[in-house]
Amino acid sequence: MELPRGMRDIESKESYTIEYVRQKFIETSNLFGFQYMEPSPIELLSVIETKSGPSIKNEIYYFTDKGNREVALRFDFTIGLTRFATSQKSMRLPAKISTFGGVWRYDEPQKGRYRFFHQWDIEIYGEPSIESDAEIIDFTSKFLTRLGLENIVIDICDRELVESYVRNIFKSDSPDVISDILRAVDKIQKKRKQDIIKEYQEKGYSVPELEQILKFSEIKGLPEEIEKEIDTSQIKNWDKILQLFDALKNRGVHNVRINFGIVRGLDYYSGIVFEVFERNFDVGALVGGGRYDTLTRAFGRNDLGATGAAGGVERIALLLEKQNVGADLLESRISVVFVNIDMQKIAIGIASKLRLLGIPTDVELSGKSLKKQMEIASTSKRVIIVAPKEYADDYIIIRNMEDGSEKQIKIDVLLNDVKSNLQL
Repeated sequence: MELPRGMRDIESKESYTIEYVRQKFIETSNLFGFQYMEPSPIELLSVIETKSGPSIKNEIYYFTDKGNREVALRFDFTIGLTRFATSQKSMRLPAKISTFGGVWRYDEPQKGRYRFFHQWDIEIYGEPSIESDAEIIDFTSKFLTRLGLENIVIDICDRELVESYVRNIFKSDSPDVISDILRAVDKIQKKRKQDIIKEYQEKGYSVPELEQILKFSEIKGLPEEIEKEIDTSQIKNWDKILQLFDALKNRGVHNVRINFGIVRGLDYYSGIVFEVFERNFDVGALVGGGRYDTLTRAFGRNDLGATGAAGGVERIALLLEKQNVGADLLESRISVVFVNIDMQKIAIGIASKLRLLGIPTDVELSGKSLKKQMEIASTSKRVIIVAPKEYADDYIIIRNMEDGSEKQIKIDVLLNDVKSNLQL
């Protein structure tokens, strides 16, 4: 039997890594004062179309339910959290919300991308401010650091800054033209420049203007480096970029740079945007986010600004493996394995007492040979051997699997101070 294309079973090794990311995310969420919740996994299709238009049907799982309503599986968390936030008329602002869970997208499957995957997400709703944008970026930086990841760079831009540049080059205020060219800029991170030029030339765009935009989108560096390269006095919102960098510097966030090629492809972004990369990792952005005040307005809340970020957990898991971070998480989580010589019932009874005391414990249940039991126990920290001779005197044997040492101990002594006696 086969699974549908793009789906997979998540086995224990990967599940441990996903759980590790989730725990670190919730820890960081609590440190920053975000309130954790989970929005509904099913939305009305009309709600999702508010964010991305009717064309979103090509990218999501949607269907008609038994009540003849058009509904869809969530494809990210921003839409559900924004629907929730805009409906809460008495919610205290600014509201800081976080969530973690599975999402579904009808994308073309590829490395690090499946049709069901996990995301973490943070959002801040309230009056727009540079400090709210900085808080989202600060969270992202510290969260990835808490995961143990290295060589991370956060590329920052401002959507209005690039839109203004496009208007000046193409001498157009047409929303369709601006949107089209922003998509070309967004593609520069993923496709060859000549392929983009060919695609847009066939659409009727001028090659010299397009080349100028794409050249602009390749500019990246610290503010002082860019100010030496171009005349920033002519660039809209440059002062906002400088304020953001000052706010991040105050927070001790230094792994950031400006990248005029970061615009985030979706039309609802309206201000500061950013993406996060590992400098030598080739599966795309680990995190993306930015300000999206236009979405809260689309939900009828002109008084509510919004900024946030989301990260793909499976991509982060690939990077954790690449950097050999948290390798011990991929081993058995069992601290103690009981090995018994024809004394299974006794071993199970003692194991049950250890479990009540909070010690992760396993016992071989199918009557395997001693040799096989020891093989199974090889990845655990400690092995407790229950043997007839020792048990007759109320003793068991504890073997330290990290250094190979052994000791005999009375069962009641073990149970009186389990962690100390097991040296866990």
